[in-house]
Formats: sequence, C-alpha cells, structure tokens
Amino acid sequence: MSQLTDYAENKVTDALWRGQALGAPATWYVGLFSAAPSDTGGGTELSGNSYARVAVTASTAAWAGTQSAGSTTASSGTSGTTSNNAAITFPTASGAWSAATHWGIFDASSAGNLWIWAALTTAKTAGSGDTLSFANGQLTLTVA
Repeated sequence: MSQLTDYAENKVTDALWRGQALGAPATWYVGLFSAAPSDTGGGTELSGNSYARVAVTASTAAWAGTQSAGSTTASSGTSGTTSNNAAITFPTASGAWSAATHWGIFDASSAGNLWIWAALTTAKTAGSGDTLSFANGQLTLTVA
C-alpha cells in the first residue's frame, strides 16, 4: 500500500484545516528507488545510465477516479484509490540500472519533495537498451 510522506501529510493538514494553499503541482514526477524511502523521505533513487523521473500531468485524463480504473470523471468511489490512465514509461537505459524495489511521486523533475511512495510487487531491473514501464492501471495510489 502506498504511503504519504510526512511532507505530504503536513501539506494536506494545513490545506484542509488551517486554510493554507496545498501547492500541489500541475505535473507530478514518478521515480524509482533501489532502497526504500520512508515517511521522512530518503531512500536511494536510481541514477545514471539515462535514468530520469517521468512527468505525469495532474488531471482526470492521467489519473483514474476512485470509482474505477480508467475512469476520467471526478472521483465518486469509496476506496481512496487511483491509478495511472496511461503507461508511465521511463527512458531507455543506456547501461544497467540498480534493481528498482520502490516507486515514489515527487513535485519536481529532480530534487523536490517526495509526496507518496510504495514498494513494487516485484523488483524490476533494466540493462542497457531496456525500458521499464507501468502499464495502464498498474501504478496505484491509495489515500486511506
């Protein structure tokens, strides 16, 4: 199950109960980790050999409503779960990447703040010429 980081929890708390702007970006960036992050951030993000985070627009076209995978209308479900409506494809590796064991979503293409993360069901590896991807509906986020 996905975890909101302390940073994200504080942003949501301030927005919902303290009248502060959430400051959610118009574009999110999906990254891969070879060592688990935590609620305080950290972890070891992949690097080198053409690795880069993948930009995904914050929109109903890009992320499913909570009522069903692939939906493009406002959320009306009860699960608190969304997923990607289109494939999220990383750049082709120009050399071997470390095994990816976790994913995370950031508010910037580099550095920035980690908002949410989770373990991959199965570790993924990429050698030179390989491309890693999350198929439609494969990256799920749950806010519970």
